[in-house]
Amino acid sequence: MKPYIKTLIVCLTALLGVTVLAGAYKYKFRAQETISVTGLAEKDFASDQIVWDGNYSRTMMDLRAAYAQLKSDEQAIRKYLMDKGVKDAEFVFSSVSIEKLFNTRYDSEGRTLGTDFGGYKLSQSVTVDSREIEKVEKISREATELIESGIEFNSSNPSYYYSKLSELKIDLLAKASADAKDRAQTIAKNSGSDLGKIKKATMGVFQITGQNSNEDFSYGGVFNTSSKNKTASITIRIDYAVD
Repeated sequence: MKPYIKTLIVCLTALLGVTVLAGAYKYKFRAQETISVTGLAEKDFASDQIVWDGNYSRTMMDLRAAYAQLKSDEQAIRKYLMDKGVKDAEFVFSSVSIEKLFNTRYDSEGRTLGTDFGGYKLSQSVTVDSREIEKVEKISREATELIESGIEFNSSNPSYYYSKLSELKIDLLAKASADAKDRAQTIAKNSGSDLGKIKKATMGVFQITGQNSNEDFSYGGVFNTSSKNKTASITIRIDYAVD
């Protein structure tokens, strides 16, 4: 074979190799191109469940007398709630807590001389769990009527919940995904590319805050129970391939 033919074959082989490598590199580069976006969805909603509780106690030197009086208070509170329209299945009483009290004696210089038994303090609580929010809110505000009847009753602030959180979360995920896709399509269009398939999707934190509140979002998620009207939000991060 003539020398110039051999040289031509070598050159063509080298050129073919460079072309193949260039094509492979270009394909690999294109395959690694992605658009990463974060979609957001929010929704305002009203709670449909209220939980309210109150506690009461009796302190006496005689344990049996204190227990009897506490049980009398329980019956009075039960009647009070039912007269207000709360169903028997909507409230529950806790077990009785017993605490021994002691009074410390001091001398004129403030040194401890000893302790004297101060009696028994018996405590109990009642919890109302209902879908009738306005009714229970009213009861929580008017529970001072029990104090007027001689019961040492302490009312706490109601807590508010929503019974359809699963459905709400799914709805927000769909809207956040659509928002992410819109963002990605805008980026792809403006860069002269076509949006490809999803390569990776990661759901962010599900947050529930009070409406018009200044609550801070947290890494682990916020779950507001003090506000009747709430705002739910969720984010999702999606990586799209670029065609």
